[in-house]
Amino acid sequence: MRIDLHTHTTASDGLLDAPALIAEASTRGVGLLAVSDHDTTASVDAAIDAGRKAGVEVWPAVELSCDVEAGEVHVLGYFVDHRLPWFQALLDRLRAGRLHRAQRMVERLAALGAPVDFAHVAALAGGGAIGRPHVARALVGAGWVRTVPEAFERYIGRHGPAYVERLKVTPGEAVTILRAAGGLAVLAHPGWARNDELISGLVASGLDGIEVYYPDHTPSLVSHYAALARQYGLLVTGGTDFHGGDLATRVVVGGQYVPEEVIQPLREAAARRRASAEAPAVALAVE
Repeated sequence: MRIDLHTHTTASDGLLDAPALIAEASTRGVGLLAVSDHDTTASVDAAIDAGRKAGVEVWPAVELSCDVEAGEVHVLGYFVDHRLPWFQALLDRLRAGRLHRAQRMVERLAALGAPVDFAHVAALAGGGAIGRPHVARALVGAGWVRTVPEAFERYIGRHGPAYVERLKVTPGEAVTILRAAGGLAVLAHPGWARNDELISGLVASGLDGIEVYYPDHTPSLVSHYAALARQYGLLVTGGTDFHGGDLATRVVVGGQYVPEEVIQPLREAAARRRASAEAPAVALAVE
């Protein structure tokens, strides 16, 4: 059975809606899939329903976007109770921050002589959470760049002239949020940051696992993060980070090897978390 615990839909910055993603996963022999859109769970229920019909088990998940001084950090949450009102209110704030950020990027692009229509950016998001990939696609559509990666490199990457900071959640806050929502908090693609001190700090905050199997992880990085997981007693996950097209890893859904033996420990940990879940002690501020 193929396993993919990191995928995106049109609810954030993927190119396929939930039913189409499940159909693609089924065609490629994926039996277990997690829908982990950025700062939204809008596609989770539709994916679960489509999965039942197609024989694909779907886990509810989300990917929270965080910033640290060295760059972006993403924290995945598995088995979150996505119907919790306080959790959805917080995700609403994060998506509103994404909208404001995209608007400011469009303003900066106009000042740089590479104008794009914000209505087009919003249309590309299709009602989902707006992200930089939508701005990048608008730049491609307007003819200012040839590809999405070029848009990031020239304009909207972290050090680009049109880059705008996001509404911030720290990685530690993300871990707290996801655990309070009854989920398992997992550091996504740790090879991006290559900061083992970040992992040790997040363990102290309650981190449950790390994404060991990932397309951008070399065999040596896979071995390294598997060893760190053993050292800290962390769960292991993996996935493609599938978006579709020329976004992110550009790996087909189910195209990343993830061993089946990682699944049962995740199920058992999720059951324990659900049994002990409590409402958050404080309403986390996202400023």
